[in-house]
Amino acid sequence: MDRERTNPDGLITRVSVPGLQYLALDRDRTLLEYTGGWADIRHRVPMTGDTTMMAYSMSKTVTAVAVLQLVAAGKVALNDPIERFHSTPYGPGITVRHLLAHLSGIPNPIPLRWVHAAAQHAGFDEHAALEAELRAHPRAATAPGAKYRYSNIGYWLLGRVVERASGQSFASYVAERVFAPLEIAPAALGYAIPESGHHAHGYLEKYSFLNLAKRLLIDRQFIGEYEGPWLRIEPHYLNGPAFGGLVGTARGFGAFLQDQLRPRSVLFDNPARELLYTPQRTRTGRVVPMGLGWHLADLDGIPFFYKEGGGGGFHCEMRVYRVNRIATVVMTNATVFDVKRFLNSQDRQFLR
Repeated sequence: MDRERTNPDGLITRVSVPGLQYLALDRDRTLLEYTGGWADIRHRVPMTGDTTMMAYSMSKTVTAVAVLQLVAAGKVALNDPIERFHSTPYGPGITVRHLLAHLSGIPNPIPLRWVHAAAQHAGFDEHAALEAELRAHPRAATAPGAKYRYSNIGYWLLGRVVERASGQSFASYVAERVFAPLEIAPAALGYAIPESGHHAHGYLEKYSFLNLAKRLLIDRQFIGEYEGPWLRIEPHYLNGPAFGGLVGTARGFGAFLQDQLRPRSVLFDNPARELLYTPQRTRTGRVVPMGLGWHLADLDGIPFFYKEGGGGGFHCEMRVYRVNRIATVVMTNATVFDVKRFLNSQDRQFLR
């Protein structure tokens, strides 16, 4: 039975968050949709199912799908060196597979300042921003394949792989080859903040460590005013769409997740899709909790695949429970909200 609740069991009153979207699905239907709270606290604008939020690193799984489509099409090989697509200061040996699995050894400086104001987006030079970060962080942290080490720069470089292999801009390729086949409208998932006013304000918890350290981590221009116990974060874009630029709704991600659950994907063949879920290994054979796009974990012994995203004003996570044929996603407009704890609690009702 499909269900949409505006406030099941007083959920929004039990969690510390301005607004929240939660969606649970199987491959054909919505099991539960919950939307509650505020998209804009000051003006009392409610959060709705059509309100967009920043997805941050949840974007990386979609980037991985784009890369694996090009692998399936023969335009990219997993063992291709990154230098085929973009030069880096990290030396030889880093492959596309290394980037997808966070095994490249490329450093991961704190990316909270890798943002620009929404008003500056039309003229923003992404490629210049990437080159600046490569110059600022030129030393590899480990040798390629030696150790699992998360890297936003690594996924930023995968955006260049998509562009060079496809001949399109990264955002246009994903819109045409990932979202259009899934019939996901730009207003539900894309790389632009909608002009319709349906985008939530992001907030930072007043009583949090990140708020105390905000001036060291967040540029002053993005720090707004307090709205009760919440500090507003001004609208912004990430400098690299491939590592964290998606803007969307839980419903938009839900359509993507349902394709992951179905026997056959509309995006690529099953061997390519399985690469997303296959645990990867270091060069010494050690298994890491990462496929080529999903992280691996379990809840009460039930395995699931997930991607979390968080940054200035928003926090989210999506999961696929392949054994149970269930997927869930939560999106919030609060930086420090514990999305893992929330999903652990809410998802259990569908895993019995």
